[in-house]
Amino acid sequence: MTSAPNILFLFSDQHSARIAGCYGDPVAKTPSIDRLAASGVTFDNCYTPSPICTPARMAMLTARYPHRQETWTNDDILPSHLPCFPHALALAGYRTRLAGRLHALGPDQLHGYDQRFVGDHSPNWPGRPRIGMGALEGGNSPVSASIRRSGAGMSVYQLLDQSTTEAALGALEAIKADGGDRPFQMTVGFMLPHAPYVAQPEDYAMFDGKVSAPALSAPEAEDDHPFLCRWRKDRELPAVDPADEMRCRTAYYALTWRLDRMIGEILTKLGELGLDENTLIIYASDHGDQLGERGLWWKHTFYDQSTKVPLILSWPGVLPGGERRSQLVDLLDVSATMIDAAGGPPLPNSNGRSFLPVAKDAECPWDDTVFSEYCMDTGQPWAIEEYIAQRMIREGDWKLNYYHGDPVQLFNLRDDPDELTDLACDPTHADRVTRLTARILEGWDPEEIFRKLKQRNADMAMIKAWAKLRQPDDVVRWHFEPEQNRLDPMPGAVAGQPDTAAEI
Repeated sequence: MTSAPNILFLFSDQHSARIAGCYGDPVAKTPSIDRLAASGVTFDNCYTPSPICTPARMAMLTARYPHRQETWTNDDILPSHLPCFPHALALAGYRTRLAGRLHALGPDQLHGYDQRFVGDHSPNWPGRPRIGMGALEGGNSPVSASIRRSGAGMSVYQLLDQSTTEAALGALEAIKADGGDRPFQMTVGFMLPHAPYVAQPEDYAMFDGKVSAPALSAPEAEDDHPFLCRWRKDRELPAVDPADEMRCRTAYYALTWRLDRMIGEILTKLGELGLDENTLIIYASDHGDQLGERGLWWKHTFYDQSTKVPLILSWPGVLPGGERRSQLVDLLDVSATMIDAAGGPPLPNSNGRSFLPVAKDAECPWDDTVFSEYCMDTGQPWAIEEYIAQRMIREGDWKLNYYHGDPVQLFNLRDDPDELTDLACDPTHADRVTRLTARILEGWDPEEIFRKLKQRNADMAMIKAWAKLRQPDDVVRWHFEPEQNRLDPMPGAVAGQPDTAAEI
C-alpha cells in the first residue's frame, strides 16, 4: 500500500482550459504544465461549481455546491463552522500551508490551513476600501475599461504572484529543513492569468502577432439569449474595438506563459530538495475566461470557455503518465480526491466525489454529471440591475443551462462542441429538457435563493457600514501601491492624444 503522499496543489485564477499546450493550443507556451500532463493524467472535462471567483473557491474548500453554503457573490463570507479539506487533511496527520490567493472574506483567513503566507491583494472585510489600480483602474473588473486598458506594462497581480512564488519556495525549503516525518500539503494560489489583460513587455512581445482572433463571432441580437443580450448591452460589449480585443488576447497568452514560469520554479525547487518523491501534484483553476469568444469576456456564463477549467494530476508510481480522462468532474471532486489520497476522513455533507480511482483506471465506473451555478444580487459594482439565479447541468454529452425567468438552453457537446445550436425548442428533445430541468431544480429553488440574497444583503449592509467606520485590521494581506501598475504606450499612438488603452 502506498504511504500517504505529500500534496502540492497549484491553483490559478481564470485560466481557460483550452489555453495550454497540453490542451491542444498551438500558440500557448506552457512547458511546465505540459510536463505535468506528460507525467500524469489530464482531465478534459473539469468544470467549476460557479463561473465567478469567491463562490468557486469556497465551494472547492468545502466540497459543497454554492447554494448549500450560501456563498454566491464575491462579497459572501464562508461560515467558519463549515469543515474544509484542510481540516480533513490535518486529521489525517498533515501540516497544511497556503501561499497566496484564497479570496475568502471575513475574520477567518485560514479555513483550516495551519499557516498562510502573503495573502490576497484585497481587504479581508467587505466595506473596507480597496487600493486603486492606478493606470489600470477598472482593468481587473468585468467592465469595458478592462478591455481598453490592456497590452504591455505591469500589473500588481503579477507582482503578487511573484511574492507568492517566493513564499512557496521558502516554505518548501523550511519543510526540507524541518525534516519531519509527517507528509505536507501546500496550496499555492495564483492570480494569473486573471485580468488586467496586461503583461510585461518581453512576455507580450513573445505572442504579439501570433494570437488569432476569436473563432466564434457574437450572434445577432435577435438570435442571442435574452439574458446574454442584456449582459452584453450592460457591459458595453458590442462596442469592443478589434484592436483592443487582440491586445487583451495577446496579453492573456503572455500572462499564462508567466504563470507557467512560476509553476516551473516551484516544481524545480520541489525536485532539487528531494520533496518530489511520493508527491501528488495537482494543477487546476477556479474558472475560465471567454476571451472575446461569442463577443463575451471574463466569466459569468455557462459556455465551456467560462466554466471548463484545466485539471492535471501527477503522482509518479501511482498514477499513469501521459494519459487523459474524458469523465466529467469538478472542483468539489478535487477536494474529495486530495482527502482520499491522504487517507483523511471525508468531509461531512460533501457533494464531492474522489476521482482517484478514475485517474488510476479510465474504465472505472463514474457518474458523468456535474453542476455549476451563478447567482447574483445587485450589490456588486459591476452587477446588472436584476437578481440572477442560473444553474447548469452537464450530463454526458448534454448540457442544459437554466436561467430563472428566461428560456433554457440545451446543447449536445458531442455533435456541437462550440455550443452553437440551441436544441431547447426542438420538440425531439422536449422530454430531455423536462428531465434535466427537474434535476437542476431538485433542492435548488431560485425564489428561495432570491429571498436569502435579499435577507443577507440587509445583514451585509450593517457589516459594511461597521467595517467602513471601524476599519478592522486585515488578518492576512498583501499590500501594493497604485503606481506599481503600468500601461506602456502602444506602438503607433499619436503624440498628445490618449490611446484607446488608457481611455475610460
